[in-house]
Amino acid sequence: MSKNSYKASLRHLQIELVKLQNYLISNELQLLVIFEGRDAAGKDGVIKRIVEHLSPRETRVVALGKPSDQELKSWYFQRYVAHLPKAQEMVLMNRSWYNRAGVERVMGFCTDAQYQRFMSSVVEFEALLSKSGIQVIKYYLDIGKDEQKKRLQDRRDDPLKQWKISPIDASAQAHWRDYSEARNAMLLQTHSAACPWTVVNANNKKRARLAVIRHLLQQVESPVRVFDYVEPNPEVIFTFEQKHLHDGLIAK
Repeated sequence: MSKNSYKASLRHLQIELVKLQNYLISNELQLLVIFEGRDAAGKDGVIKRIVEHLSPRETRVVALGKPSDQELKSWYFQRYVAHLPKAQEMVLMNRSWYNRAGVERVMGFCTDAQYQRFMSSVVEFEALLSKSGIQVIKYYLDIGKDEQKKRLQDRRDDPLKQWKISPIDASAQAHWRDYSEARNAMLLQTHSAACPWTVVNANNKKRARLAVIRHLLQQVESPVRVFDYVEPNPEVIFTFEQKHLHDGLIAK
């Protein structure tokens, strides 16, 4: 994809996002978009392109840090509930309650009992959100091991990306298989009719960004939605199915 082609497609899609936001505001809708994925999967980049031209008053990006001691002793979902979208709002979560199914599980930051309790309750929790009027859209950005290694090294080499470096990065490659197993369990057990998982092949950042925005525009029933853009590539973005863990569409 040429740079000019990418920029032209992105601009068109961002105009459609502005129309979509106007519709959300006019109808007092609540939209929650969750982004999960391995370290360096491109979550920051996708979110940046989505919110770039949206109204900051009705758009919030949530990227919570390490929980406090008080939060660790509270109901697990409590710290996230405070950031759910209000009427007219779109909230984008750069990682979410699924930290418990991913990094906390792999790195031993939660007990087996806490993990099992989360896995047995999250589908019901999300169903309650859906029934209350919050539309929840979940994206898992998937990249290969070599691509992750390249991007993590780029973070170390580029002084403008050093803020992205975290202690967890150092274990990303060493625990690759553990993260794969945790991801598989998460997708299998928390994919539901009310809140399905959409998987994105994010090895190509530009294609992934455009695919996510195209897909997002299709998820909200709106009379302002326009269909004169290319449909999302099913090999780049697709609804999760168990078979995809074995057919090569999801990195092992």
